[in-house]
Amino acid sequence: MHRHNIGFMVCDALAEIHGFGPVQKKFSGWVQEGRIGGEKIVLLKPATYMNESGRAVGEAMRFYKLDIEDLTVFHDELDLAPFKVKVRRGGGLAGHNGLRSINQHLGPDFRRVRIGIGHPGSKDRVTGHVLGNYAKSEMDALADMLGAMGAEAEWLATGDDVRFMNDIALRMQE
Repeated sequence: MHRHNIGFMVCDALAEIHGFGPVQKKFSGWVQEGRIGGEKIVLLKPATYMNESGRAVGEAMRFYKLDIEDLTVFHDELDLAPFKVKVRRGGGLAGHNGLRSINQHLGPDFRRVRIGIGHPGSKDRVTGHVLGNYAKSEMDALADMLGAMGAEAEWLATGDDVRFMNDIALRMQE
């Protein structure tokens, strides 16, 4: 359960909370289909190396005939405090190889759900921090955040990014 896998953890939480179908091996990754509210959702966890994830995402997008506006990428974010969730469309890549690959294959205008993992303070400690496991003391907050994201996912599915972020923040204060 290392920080760089937070996007996969969100996919697993969404699939479980919303009763998605079984995992299928497709598009160089693992796919689950289901519904969040009235929206049909396809979750993809690329099985490629992180720096090739755009290839898997591109395959799935072409198969389902989706536009870049339909794509939401969940990823770890060093520049956000741990367990903070922010949503934005487009923007910089912040050295994230997965985002760089998706940008190369599809362009920059996809929606990103940035999930804070915090910065270790020193640049030479970043790789170990990102690839390191969550501490036991962080597990309750991690579970709370994943549960909040699942509970509020309908707002994200319908495009109300602000309500999604606000309601997660409120749940995390409780």
